[in-house]
Amino acid sequence: MRATPITVAALAAALLLTACDENGGDGGGTSENKAGDACTLDTVGVQVAASAAPSAGDSGNVTVTITNRDVKCTLNGFPGVDLYAGGTSTTVLADKAAKAQKLTLAKDATASFTITYVRGEAGGKKSLPVKTVKFSLPGSTADHSFKWSYGEVAVKGDASEPNASVTAFQQAGD
Repeated sequence: MRATPITVAALAAALLLTACDENGGDGGGTSENKAGDACTLDTVGVQVAASAAPSAGDSGNVTVTITNRDVKCTLNGFPGVDLYAGGTSTTVLADKAAKAQKLTLAKDATASFTITYVRGEAGGKKSLPVKTVKFSLPGSTADHSFKWSYGEVAVKGDASEPNASVTAFQQAGD
């Protein structure tokens, strides 16, 4: 059986319409997410815990855990993470060994990601005096910020590349 051009066009139009949502097609921004849409910061709780690097040259980890407080949602990709030091901001790149996986979070389910960094020398030319971190969830431009109190972050090359990386989301809890 051969499909006629009208049938193919109608099917393509139907698929395009079902891919959009009432939030303008971005899947985020309001708490009116449909089950399975991208998780958004206004529908999750956030907790930050750290195992800070004790001195310059040591590695530390900052783990961010999100808890879904709404209908089922998905995380598909890496979080966006930026470090802020005064008027300077720099992006933390994904860990080269990490592979993003699509996670579906039921209501009250949790997932986490970890920022791993090398502590820089206080006041050093190869250090970034980070004061704030902002992160966003995949598929969303909204961000959440928290105070950085874990020491300066060492830089690679110039000050635009922090000696830090971020992991993919991992399912947390049961």
